[in-house]
This record gives sequence, structure tokens and C-alpha cells, in this order.
Amino acid sequence: MLNWIELSRSALKHNIRSLAKLARGRTLAVAVKANAYGHGLPEIVHMLVDLPEVDYVSVHSLEEATACRENGWDRRIMLLGPVARRCLDAVLEYDLEPVIFDRQTLSSLGKMADRHNRQIRTHLKLETGTNRQGITERELPAYARIYKRHLSLRRPYGASTHFANIEDTTNHEYAQYQLANFNRMVKTMGRLGIGPTVRHTTCSAALILFEKTRFQLVRAGISAYGHWPSKETYLSYRLRGGRDNLFQPVLTWKTRVTQIKQLAADTFVGYGCTYRTTSPTRLVVLPVGYYDGYDRGLSNRAHVLVNGKRAPVRGRICMNLVMVDITDIKGVRLGDEVTLLGRSGNEIVSAEQLAQWAQTINYEILARLSPAIPRIEVR
Repeated sequence: MLNWIELSRSALKHNIRSLAKLARGRTLAVAVKANAYGHGLPEIVHMLVDLPEVDYVSVHSLEEATACRENGWDRRIMLLGPVARRCLDAVLEYDLEPVIFDRQTLSSLGKMADRHNRQIRTHLKLETGTNRQGITERELPAYARIYKRHLSLRRPYGASTHFANIEDTTNHEYAQYQLANFNRMVKTMGRLGIGPTVRHTTCSAALILFEKTRFQLVRAGISAYGHWPSKETYLSYRLRGGRDNLFQPVLTWKTRVTQIKQLAADTFVGYGCTYRTTSPTRLVVLPVGYYDGYDRGLSNRAHVLVNGKRAPVRGRICMNLVMVDITDIKGVRLGDEVTLLGRSGNEIVSAEQLAQWAQTINYEILARLSPAIPRIEVR
């Protein structure tokens, strides 16, 4: 195998237990959308099945929801994204809990469920200031009329929102503003006779930092996979006296040396001639590239780990290949293991480091890892 991802079951278990302690008995939902943040939805679901602390998984698409069921998940599934109206019968078939943000979908669900004499648990997404999916306060009476029209709906099971500015700052005034909006809207729902059974507002950062956002159900995303939502979240947590071993990265990405080259001084490397050697140089070629999710923005910036030592990337990242300088690393052979993301010996290349080099965020580094890369569980 030339390109693979290792998934640590013990790290995932550690992270879930840390989140469960933060949740303090509340219902815990773990996001497995975006191919489980690049970790592999089937593999992560198989591991989560054995962790009783997790009550829900949350997904973005119907396809992800069906994949969860097909891979053994028999607990609750929260469907966060839109569903085509012609596919709404799958909500009943797979026993899903859709998050609602448009009246047509809610009305169609009510009519369908009434015909089948089935109850559907829905969650209303409240618009509190992020201004993407969500309904405004003045729209609530129209939604209340739809709920009361259908015995299969009765009222929403949950009310939720999502914070716009809780990760990337240590100033949480806007999050407080959104939380106040959410609490007011929930009171309005109660006056309209559609008060929710559970409320949920937490992303990973909110769950880690703010007790008053946790309500009855908490939603964890990137933290379940062992990564902090941002350095600001980590700083805020540590300044409050939080422990440093809260999370452990689940994923390690590896490849192998497939060619070793000896270059003379003043030799160009790769497309665009963006790197030129200044002295005799030994390069290795690795069989990965931006097709696999190794971002082109890492060109001439990133390091990989060869025999536990850092080796710099030279030249532009290609579609399927990367060139790396091993001049100062002895004993490298064809077929040797190379770590692209994760630990080797005493060195680590983290998703956060890759994100900094590529001028993006750790979420994108992880989520863009190709689903075609084999995922292997390690114990």
C-alpha cells in the first residue's frame, strides 16, 4: 500500500469520553458529515457503535444518513442539510430527524407522515445571526400553523442554532448576542404552542467553553476527532485552567518513498521552476498530490516526516506526486514509510501546521482528504 490513513480507536474513545465529561449527562451528538471530517464515515461509525456515550450522529446529506444505517448505526441520526422533496420518504424509511429551515419541506413531511400514521421528530433551525440556514422570529407563526395542522408533527422535538463567531476570537460578545436571540425565540415558540423538548446550540468551541450554551443536547464536531476548533478556543480554555490532554488526534496519513533522485546544484524542481537547488541535493518522490487532498498551497512550505525527521517539500505539489528533500537524512530507502500528517518518532506534523502553511483551517485540511484513500483502524 502506497498511500493510506490510520485511525486510532483509542484516541477516538479518549475524545468521546472527554466530550461526555464536558456534557455532564446531556445527550451527545457527534458530527460525521463530510466523510466524518475526512476520517472516513464507515470506519468512524463502526467505532462509534461501540461507544455508548454517543446518542446521535449528525450528517449533512441523505446519502450520509443512509451510509450510517448501512454501517450499523441504529441510534438517532440528525439530518442537518436539505432533502429533495422527492426523497422525503427516506426520512421515515431510515428513521431520521431532519433539521427544518423551510416551510415547504415541513409541510410535505407532515402530509407524508400523516398518510403513514407515523411520528417524525423535527428540529427547527433558528436564525440568530449567522444568516445561512435558519428561520427568523417573524416566520415562527407560519411554522406553528403547519405543526398544528399535522398530527404526525405536533411540535418540533428540538430547536437549534449555530454560532457565527465563537471559534476565531477570544471576544465572545457576538455569541452572547446570538444566544440571547435564541432564548427569546424559544420563548416565542412556547407562546405559539410549539415549544421544543430539547434545545441545542453547541459546536465544539461552545461545548468546550460555555456551560450556558449546552442545554439538553450538545453537538460535537472537530473535537471528536482530536482537534481544537481554533487556537483561540484552545487559548481561552487553557487560560481558564483547562487540562492540556483533552483531545488526541485520531488520524495519521502515511505514504511511501517511490523514487530517490540525486540532483546537482542549480537544478530546478517541479512545475513552474519554483524551486532551485543551491547545492547537491537528494530528493524523494512520494505518490500523493492535490488529488489526494495534499493542498497545492503546501508547495515549498510544508514538511513531511521521513525516518522521524522533518524533510521539506520542494517545488509545486503535483496532482499525484510530491518531491521532498532528504539531503540531511541518512539511510532513506525505496519503500520507506513517510508521514504526511501525524506523528513519527518525536516529531509531529499536525493538521493545524498544514493549515497554517496552506493558509486555511484544520477543518479543510481534514475534510478534503480523498475518500479513495484506504482507512485502516489501528489499536
